[in-house]
Amino acid sequence: MLGLKLPTDPRWVNLAEKSLEDILTDHAYCEQKAATSCISLIQQYPEKIEMVHALAPIVTEEWGHFRQVLRELEKRALKLGRQRKDEYVNALLKFQKKGGSREEQLVERLLVCALIEARSCERFRLLSLHIAEDELKDFYHKFMVSEAGHYRLFIDLAKKYGDPEAVKKRWQEYLDYEKGIMEDLELRGDRMH
Repeated sequence: MLGLKLPTDPRWVNLAEKSLEDILTDHAYCEQKAATSCISLIQQYPEKIEMVHALAPIVTEEWGHFRQVLRELEKRALKLGRQRKDEYVNALLKFQKKGGSREEQLVERLLVCALIEARSCERFRLLSLHIAEDELKDFYHKFMVSEAGHYRLFIDLAKKYGDPEAVKKRWQEYLDYEKGIMEDLELRGDRMH
């Protein structure tokens, strides 16, 4: 369904379990950045009424997810650490086309958001299936379902504001590029991506 060309190495879950404070910290900041990205899209494209209405509740949802992860940290007597640079997202942004029309820029941003959500969904699925603790399996299953919906919404919005065939072609280019990112990044259990 997600179309990702390279699945996450299954050993990632074991590494994440060993770095629970770090993975929860990174997860919290990912939720915060997702809310911020939606706010930025709304601010920069207020004339896209359908998108504004679609993203406004996601801002609330993502911020709620941030708070849920904070509660999970506190429940476990773990601390929210410092935000770290997201090498995965930074690599994706290098592929984003610069210039072009406002609509073309919007489509690029929507596709980047879709890809981040797709990879997050895939990682949450792995955690929901393979992490040892049942309570965390349920915790991550809920995030997986949410991210799948966000991924789909960003793809649909890209097709609405761009030529659907061009969007489909560009999405495949992003998927191919993302595969290369995944091959190059070190497998780390302290990062969501």
